[in-house]
Order: sequence, then structure tokens, then C-alpha cells
Amino acid sequence: MSSSSSSGQVDRSAFSGPASARRAGGLFRRIGMLPVLVLLYLGFYLLALHFSDDGSTNFMTMDNTLNILRQTSINLVLASGMTFVILTAGIDLSVGSMLAVAAVLGMLTSMPGHAQAFALPVFILSGLAMGMLNGSMVSFLGINPFVVTLGTMTALRGAAYLFADGTTILNNDIPSFEWVGNGSLFAIPWLVWLAAAVAIASWFILKRTVLGLHIYAVGGNPQAARLTGIKVNLVLLFVYSINGLYSGLAGAMSASRLYGANGNWGTGYELDAIAAVVLGGTSLSGGIGSIWGTVIGALIIGVMNNGLTILGVSSFWQYVAKGIVIVLAVILDKWRQKHSAAN
Repeated sequence: MSSSSSSGQVDRSAFSGPASARRAGGLFRRIGMLPVLVLLYLGFYLLALHFSDDGSTNFMTMDNTLNILRQTSINLVLASGMTFVILTAGIDLSVGSMLAVAAVLGMLTSMPGHAQAFALPVFILSGLAMGMLNGSMVSFLGINPFVVTLGTMTALRGAAYLFADGTTILNNDIPSFEWVGNGSLFAIPWLVWLAAAVAIASWFILKRTVLGLHIYAVGGNPQAARLTGIKVNLVLLFVYSINGLYSGLAGAMSASRLYGANGNWGTGYELDAIAAVVLGGTSLSGGIGSIWGTVIGALIIGVMNNGLTILGVSSFWQYVAKGIVIVLAVILDKWRQKHSAAN
């Protein structure tokens, strides 16, 4: 009989697998999907170096790194809002359509002869209003989030085309919010600063406020949350509302880049946002996840898009490669969660 058994204590290691597996699980619990991001970044650098004509590449440069961050910024803002929703075991398929409506309305407001000073608030408040519409139907009418946002995705996409009259709204003058998409602070684009601010604010809400605790509780077990006195309906209204607000901000970020917007703006953005959240380790069942994981997930997608473009891979194969990496990353993350739970 072992010494642990003779003293009446249970040897917990017998139930948690080999020590090496426990150490690996603890490591992955701390660093999440960061290794995937690092490996992708180094892998694309080596591939670009290998296939270059002169033995050099501009992939791992400050300019290209800032380009990756700039390209990732809009998806990160959308994915931050999607994290709130998925943490409550919900989904929002309409973020791309909300972005389009907000972009068109904001650009119309910025045109000469209109209240141009209110253009930026129009972007954000219109997104907030659409998010509140989704949240009201989910929380107070009890309609399934997938059904609600599938319907609003289609309806709002049509509304964006109607508001734009089927054309692209262009502002040939420099709009008042031009700095959002084309300005910089300390050589870092404002797009990156805004995305970072959204991520930090979202982290603070989820990790440092009572509301954040309630969001996790609702995602983990809404019935138990309700019995403990949490106002589940108001929590759901909040998460869809902030998701809409972030979509409106993303609309401003997108429109300010090209001084224009149309009804097709943001098509497919909801898929990249959901992918970033899932890659970051947030459970589609709700209650588990973090904003920092979402940041890593968004960067993974950004590095993939940038690296494949630099390598000259066609857009068709880019879809294939992105899908494969996402599936492999999710499998790795499930392995991480399994070994984390064992500890």
C-alpha cells in the first residue's frame, strides 16, 4: 500500500493523467491560442522568405505589422461585441448588416448640406438602436437569437441598399470623421487605437464589474441566474445592445477608410467575427471565454489574410486555408480545455 493510501489521503494524480499532460494543460490554460498565432506569424515569414525572388521579404516589418493590425481592427471591434453575445449562449448574424446600415446613414449625414458634425454619433447611435432591437426580441419576446438575427440580417441588408438608393454614397470632401480611418497617433493608426480601446473597455466590463459576472452567470445557467435574482432579460438586452453599438463604430471605421459606403458593406463580416471568438476559446454554449482570447483569435485571422495575400494565394484557396486552420485551431483549443478541466 502506498504512503498516501496508508495515511488516508487520496492520490489525486491518479485521476488527472500523467504529470506531463497536467503540465501541458496548465500551460495552455495560461497562454490559450497564442502559440497558434506565433507559429502562423513565423510560418508565413519563412514561406514568404522562401518564395521571394531576392531572398528577402517585407512580411516581418513594422509597416506590415501595422498593416495587419489595421486590417484586424474592424474585425476585432465586431468580435468584441460578439463575445458578449456568445458568452450568454447567443449568436448575432446581423453584425455585418448593422455595420452597412450605420455606414450608409453616417455617410449620408456627412454629405454637404446635412448636419455633418453629427455624422459620427449617427454611426454609433444607429448601431446601438439596431442592437437594442435585436436584444428586445431575444430578451422580452423570447425568440431564439439565431432566428431573430437571421431575420434582421436580411431585413437590415435590404434597408442599407434602400437608404443608399442602390448606389455607393461617396463624400468627395474630407468628412469630419476622416481621422478615424486615415489618421494616426504616434505613428499608430487610429483604427488600431480604437480597437484596443474597445477591447480594454470590454475586458473591464466582463472582468471588473458586477454586470460582467451576471453575463457569465446567464451564459452558464440562465435558470439558476434568474433564481439568484439576476435580471436575465436586462442582461440579454445589454449584450445585444453593446454588440450593435460596436457594429456602428465598426461602420464608422470602415466608411472613413474610403470616404464612402453602400448596401454591400460588411458582407460576411459576421463569420469572421464569430470565428475570432471561437478561435479565442469562447464556448458557443456560453459562460466560458474572454476578450483577450478574442483578441488572439482576431489576430490569427488577420495574420492569415495578410500572409496568404503576400504569398499571392488566390482568394479561393484563401477560403480553404482559413477554414482548415480554424478547424485545427478549434481542435487544439478543445484539447486545451480538456486538460485544463482535468486540473
